[in-house]
Amino acid sequence: MASRGRLLLVEDDRSLAELITFHFEREGYVVERTGDGEEALILAEEIRPDLMVLDWMIEGISGIEVCRRLRRRPSTANLPILMLTARGEEDDRVRGLETGADDYITKPFSPKELVARAAAVLRRVRPALAAETLDYAGLEMDLTAHRVKREGKTLSLGPTEYRLLRHFLENAGRVFSRQQLLETVWPHSEEIELRTVDVHIRRLRLALGEPDLIRTVRSAGYALDAEGSA
Repeated sequence: MASRGRLLLVEDDRSLAELITFHFEREGYVVERTGDGEEALILAEEIRPDLMVLDWMIEGISGIEVCRRLRRRPSTANLPILMLTARGEEDDRVRGLETGADDYITKPFSPKELVARAAAVLRRVRPALAAETLDYAGLEMDLTAHRVKREGKTLSLGPTEYRLLRHFLENAGRVFSRQQLLETVWPHSEEIELRTVDVHIRRLRLALGEPDLIRTVRSAGYALDAEGSA
């Protein structure tokens, strides 16, 4: 099953966190977990999740404060956030949304509903993750047929180059370090060296026929950037 995206779950109730993780992983999400607000802020920068499920009442700083701080940072200002809490009063729901949460669900809840609400947030905020085709700068990726074309011509890509290009297309313009790419694109990244990323980037550039489309950002990593190749 192709990954639906990377989820950062911030929940300090271990049994509930395990239940939520099970349901999201079953739907194809890659889940990272923490129950601490300070660590959540660090992980949001390090792993660049596609979505955060954030409990209001957590260890350290509150979920509301985590949300507020993430919205103040340029790198995480647009991170989709679904708040999860036992607080059900209207004023609390309004406060959560005004702080910057994209949606809000109260306990007790159905795990299936949580996954559905999360998917709806992603479709609204990051439509590329729900699309059947991805398009960028003359590139077209058919996610159903696993076929890639550039200016109408079919490209020959290996499975790793395909996954790498898909990740770039879903996050066009965003810069990813080699470590971030390794953890996202390679299923067992702990067994692979960082320079492997460089090898596959070179192969992908050759397959695309326009090396500068995958831009090297010195001391930072790589990005799919049509403007940088102009």
